[in-house]
Amino acid sequence: MRDTFVKTLLRLAHQREEVTLVTGDLGFGVLDGYARELPRQYINAGVAEQNMTGLAAGMALEGHTVFTYSIANFPTLRCLEQIRNDVLYHGAPVNVVAIGGGFSYGALGMSHHATEDVAILRALAGLRVYAPCDEHETVAITEHLVAQPGPSYLRLDKSKAAAVDAPAFQHGRLRPLQRGADVALLAYGGIMVEVLAAARTLAAEGLSCSVISAHTLKPFDSAGLADLARSHRLLVTVEEHNQIGGLGTLVAETMVDTGALRPLLRLALPDAYSSIVGSQEYLRQRHGLDATAIAARVRTAARELAT
Repeated sequence: MRDTFVKTLLRLAHQREEVTLVTGDLGFGVLDGYARELPRQYINAGVAEQNMTGLAAGMALEGHTVFTYSIANFPTLRCLEQIRNDVLYHGAPVNVVAIGGGFSYGALGMSHHATEDVAILRALAGLRVYAPCDEHETVAITEHLVAQPGPSYLRLDKSKAAAVDAPAFQHGRLRPLQRGADVALLAYGGIMVEVLAAARTLAAEGLSCSVISAHTLKPFDSAGLADLARSHRLLVTVEEHNQIGGLGTLVAETMVDTGALRPLLRLALPDAYSSIVGSQEYLRQRHGLDATAIAARVRTAARELAT
């Protein structure tokens, strides 16, 4: 997703000179081409992410469409006050881009585990929140952020996520990756590969699953979620994020608000920091978020509903 984002932004920046990329002293292997081709639309703010965000807000208020770029929690949690006070209060068109959602940087320990970001940033007034699951969504969301400037958070997975053969991206709308009749599986980000694999396992056992990409977490597609609730026996959310405040919470809130109630299984991380280090795949497995564990939990929940 990282390479796809940078290539897309570079193409758009060639077309619109107000597009500017500000990085916190990283991404050189990926950003070299951008810096070389468009030096006047690129700033390395150094290891000073709070200053990076304040700088971006000032530039945005002078007519630039700014993208800040760093890894995991550094452009978000470290800069929370600047995002709130400098960007959002003034409505500055700054797009905060974090590469490394969830356990993308799992081997570097809990300081690099981005597992509360959706909950925290979703609560900030006026901030749009996006988390693509594949290359297609990454391109479409980046194009949308340039075409419709405004404060946004873009959560990217470090892993390579090939485009899924599914309907085109629509801003603010849930995207069905496959249709089923029994269970609706909703997810965002790179963990979608695990969800799709789990759905294939369940289909082979006779359990028909829809798989839905919730790429736009704010604003959320309340009407689309209500339709899913009315057409499936069970809703399941899967996310590489704390169980509090993420997609599972959002779906529960939306069902209550719309009155479209269905049993809901929320698969997420426990409300605790992980002391385990390792690859993203290893940490998913240890926390019950790999394809095998997802299929097992869904299978059990569906059987309980049938009895």
